[in-house]
Amino acid sequence: MVAFSVRDWAAWAPGLHERAAWDAWARAPFLPHGDDTPALTEVPLMQRRRIDPLGRMAIQTAYWCQQQAGGRSTPMLFASRHGDVDRSVGLLKALTADEALSPTAFGLSVHNAIAALYSIVTGERGNYLALASGRSTVETACVEAAGLLADGAPEVRLVYYEAPLPQDYMAYADEAQAFYAWCWRIVPAGAGGPRLQLHWNGGPTGPIGQTATLRQDDPLLPHGLAVHRFLLSGDATLSLRDEAGTWHWQRDDAN
Repeated sequence: MVAFSVRDWAAWAPGLHERAAWDAWARAPFLPHGDDTPALTEVPLMQRRRIDPLGRMAIQTAYWCQQQAGGRSTPMLFASRHGDVDRSVGLLKALTADEALSPTAFGLSVHNAIAALYSIVTGERGNYLALASGRSTVETACVEAAGLLADGAPEVRLVYYEAPLPQDYMAYADEAQAFYAWCWRIVPAGAGGPRLQLHWNGGPTGPIGQTATLRQDDPLLPHGLAVHRFLLSGDATLSLRDEAGTWHWQRDDAN
């Protein structure tokens, strides 16, 4: 079990650009869709042009949380189940066609590329980690954040981001697909904001996916978006299955 608090947050998805819109969405959730992207005016134009829509969403939420924190440097976790897989598919298709590969496209396709871009445009040289752990990527990142807090970090920023799989891989999709990104400012339990506990039980006994908390009229949200909705909704619990067991989220604001 790990416990921590979320002091503040930022999020971006097509059609969900403001905090008020996200709060309303948490009460009546839907799967975001559309092709709009953040303006990302914090980044100079020449650098911004290199960043694809997924990177823009992730970096925009990271900037907003940095502004909330008064620009203070802190360890950062960039987490995504698939990352920018669309670029990787493009490179694979170029290989099969015996075409020259773009060094820029390759550099931006690796899993830590968005973290590196954020570090470059902000000039930050602190502790950055890029994580992927299947359906459990959010929870794995939160466990990592708890470890950094235990090592003395006063705050850890977790940036989580996903994009729909390319059509070539849609046959393997096992959850709803959407563009979205969010950033949490994670602090020690009780240091401000909702206090969350995270437990894991091994041994799957039912279908992978959401097993509790959502109302019958809620859509089946992707794992990472369901976790962010839990933070905003005020619900007491959320259980999410992965390939090996169940993650149990619990809100414990009384302590």
